[in-house]
Amino acid sequence: MVKAKLGVLISGSGSNLQAIIDWIAAGKLDAEVAVVISNKSEAFGLTRAKKYGIPAITVEYNKFVDDDAFNQAILDNLIKYKVDWVVLAGYMRLLGKSILDSYPMRVVNLHPALLPSFPGAHAISEALAYGVRITGVTVHFADDSYDTGPIILQDFVPVHQNDTEAELRRRVQKIEHDLLPRAIRLLVEGRIKVEGRKIKVLGRQKP
Repeated sequence: MVKAKLGVLISGSGSNLQAIIDWIAAGKLDAEVAVVISNKSEAFGLTRAKKYGIPAITVEYNKFVDDDAFNQAILDNLIKYKVDWVVLAGYMRLLGKSILDSYPMRVVNLHPALLPSFPGAHAISEALAYGVRITGVTVHFADDSYDTGPIILQDFVPVHQNDTEAELRRRVQKIEHDLLPRAIRLLVEGRIKVEGRKIKVLGRQKP
């Protein structure tokens, strides 16, 4: 059976990329990371990819004349490496229509909050400042707006009274590193059914 090929987009350290790689190595996720693409040349996630022999590509926005050309360069690489699923693992830009149209309901995003609460780039600090008792992590399908696509999986993270942002971020990331590869496993196994905004998980989930 041919393994699903993942194209992972990052902007930073790539800790969630590492979680995906670790799940694959442990035999918990029947897929392969075909390419890692970053919009930032200094992203440490590129170093992680190279360590495992995964093609690591930088596509920087300021090298292109407009959004369309930038997104087309990303799409060209996804096609080149025959990607089946696009995974946004800490990728801090909105994907263009050309990519979304080429991968309908095959682009997955990770967000460090319980959507629809706290969308955007500062979810952890905003949750802490708001005084919520519970925040969490969401994996959802990406669409043409920030953090609005149908929700695949969510898990909660308690917010402690004396939390710093760094402490809360560590607990959120621990959940991210489990939830994202778990959601990818459901997708590549064909166990996700989309009905409007609602997602049904088919069959029993593996531990």
